[in-house]
Amino acid sequence: MFVVESDYMEVEPSINESSPSLSSSRSCDHWYVRYGVCIACKSTVNKRQGRAFNYLIQGLQLSHEAAAFSKRFTTQYHIVNEKKLHLVLDLDYTLLDSIRASLLSETDKYLLEEASSRDDLWRVDTGFLTKLRPFVHEFLKEANKMFTMYVYTMGNRVYAKSVLKAIDPKRIYFGDRVITRDESPYAKTLDLVLAEERGVVIVDDTRDVWTHHQSNLVEINEYHYFKDLNGPEEPISSYTAEKTDESSSDGELAKVLKILKEVHCGFFRVKEELESQDVRFLLQEIDFKLLTKDA
Repeated sequence: MFVVESDYMEVEPSINESSPSLSSSRSCDHWYVRYGVCIACKSTVNKRQGRAFNYLIQGLQLSHEAAAFSKRFTTQYHIVNEKKLHLVLDLDYTLLDSIRASLLSETDKYLLEEASSRDDLWRVDTGFLTKLRPFVHEFLKEANKMFTMYVYTMGNRVYAKSVLKAIDPKRIYFGDRVITRDESPYAKTLDLVLAEERGVVIVDDTRDVWTHHQSNLVEINEYHYFKDLNGPEEPISSYTAEKTDESSSDGELAKVLKILKEVHCGFFRVKEELESQDVRFLLQEIDFKLLTKDA
């Protein structure tokens, strides 16, 4: 037996010798491949025949058919058994702000000492100082009740793992579901998320990186805590410069959480309609209501 994802051990599809399409190398569809070798028939498989999912298991490659099947299976399982959808979260400027310690302004260097005594400020292994966005822990706790969560960042894996020690040290929320620029260097795509698009909500501060999935996106305003000396000529206003911080009770994460709750409630409102529900339509309805409210 081979299981796709360690965190989904009880639900992910598996393969065995009795599967009709896998009984011999001649009829094998090479659904699951590891390090270029088919798990079922042990033959060598060209990497162009599927897509790498190294972030789940090193060396793992799924055929397009296996990926599609896994997406359907996991979505159905979580909807029926856990009443959960899927949520993809960006890191930088969405859940936190980071800066290289060497780029801190003179007036902000006091933060290096405060990092050892504050639970929202961390010096991470990669030489960065990381400030968690207000309300982030409450947001993740509440979102976890409604969604299976992924992190998707354009930072590299070393950086992502280091900052996640501050956000999710016990790996309660994300497990191995952390996608970085190591797997997706140029743009972000739901192709790497093992869930059907109709059940995936994205929260990100940058719309342009989601070229093909903007209808799944809840765009959040950027969080800039630090003043970056290496930034643009006209520096973005930062909270350290203003000696303040974003509101917890009425800040961006609190506002987004309200939208997520509305999407979740709308999706599961009518049990008989679960097969046809789509978060993209629900997000459109929410956008329309906000537009008409502000008009």
